[in-house]
Amino acid sequence: MKRFCALIFGLLAASSCVASEHGASHLDLTQSWVGPLVLGIFLLAYSLVILEEKLHLRKSKPVLLAAALIWVAIAIAYNQHGIPHRVEEGIRENFLEYAELFFFLLVAMTYINAMLERGVFDALRAWLISRGFGYRALFWLTGLLAFFISPIADNLTTALIMCAVVMAVGQGQPGFVALSCINIVVGANAGGAFSPFGDITTLMVWQKGVVQFWEFFALFIPSVVNFVVPALIMQFAVPGGRPVASEDMGGRMKHGGMTIVALFILTIVTAVCFHNFLHIPPAFGMMAGLAYLKFYGYYLGHRSRAWALSTDNPPGSVDDPYDFDVFDKIAQAEWDTLFFFYGVILAVGGLGFVGYLAIISEGIYGQLGLTTANVLVGVLSAIVDNIPVMFAVLTMEPQMPLSQWLLVTLTAGVGGSLLSIGSAAGVALMGQARGQYTFLTHLKWTPVIALGYGASIWVHLLING
Repeated sequence: MKRFCALIFGLLAASSCVASEHGASHLDLTQSWVGPLVLGIFLLAYSLVILEEKLHLRKSKPVLLAAALIWVAIAIAYNQHGIPHRVEEGIRENFLEYAELFFFLLVAMTYINAMLERGVFDALRAWLISRGFGYRALFWLTGLLAFFISPIADNLTTALIMCAVVMAVGQGQPGFVALSCINIVVGANAGGAFSPFGDITTLMVWQKGVVQFWEFFALFIPSVVNFVVPALIMQFAVPGGRPVASEDMGGRMKHGGMTIVALFILTIVTAVCFHNFLHIPPAFGMMAGLAYLKFYGYYLGHRSRAWALSTDNPPGSVDDPYDFDVFDKIAQAEWDTLFFFYGVILAVGGLGFVGYLAIISEGIYGQLGLTTANVLVGVLSAIVDNIPVMFAVLTMEPQMPLSQWLLVTLTAGVGGSLLSIGSAAGVALMGQARGQYTFLTHLKWTPVIALGYGASIWVHLLING
């Protein structure tokens, strides 16, 4: 990896001017004072992101500032050349990319928060625990649920839910918790790789239009291989026996829980139909789906007031089964993550505007070959978050056939499983299962996960290549 990074920076340092499709109105700033400055700003900001857990500095803060500073430096250079309008056009292009992603994710997060509040996931957790499954069965069940839920929800939320189940049933069994968390991270990332909305990277690829909705499902079998191969090996290290279920498992679903699940599925169908049949961005379909939830919230509000009158209790009291405020669910969205995406997209877009991404694209995809380059993208995403890596690839727009676009989608999605810090799911579970699931416990099984990574690539090239 060090040699790979050295190759990239060597290409940056030795690069000459790159011809631009915008002609003379688009400057190559890699050789000016702007180039090293914006690259240094980006690397410093991303170093702070990596050190988030140690510094307790939210990851959105450094990238938000970096995005602003990068584009200010670009704007100064373009103003010196008398073509300031090009900077405005560049910012608007990147901002539109972010706006579509933002509204899509905001609606998805709102629905997930609504289902959490209605107790949908608590009911699932209580059902699993009350069945009396053994540790090995729970290892497989939580992994399989992570694999199959993440394509519908997202890998981060799915991993957190399944980790809550593991923590509840694995008290006194840190070995079971650690292995199950690794399995959940691998399963959630693999499951998200074959769905347009299972991971941020697949969502970006879908919205970009380089892979159509149904084409993602060609990655289903490679994703299964990516999950099953390490799970088959890790299961032998899972302790025997079964957990003892407590008497009070809770998990009662509130009124409207399953209705909200159905509305969420309808929202996803709406987004898919808008994009496939009407060629409307998926975010528009998701916003229409938010209207479904708002109207259902309006109905619950009427039921809440009627309940209050019949029971002489104030609306919204603790016992009110119909109390529901959709704006509370919107407010509970993961705003730090949403702002982080803004900073990353604008910052990487600025590096592309300067000219770096074109040079890297030529150096990696032109010199190493498509398959090798796309496999390395997955390895790189285990060290650097896969979102800026995938956005950089999409911004570079290398000329690739569909099978290679599917390959880079697969590798960017599942490559993060190689290390616990390689995906949002892994980072979140290190915090949730603190002391039991750690960087080192995950690293111990990295060779096994890498075996699944390589096997999934081989199967993809065999089936789709």
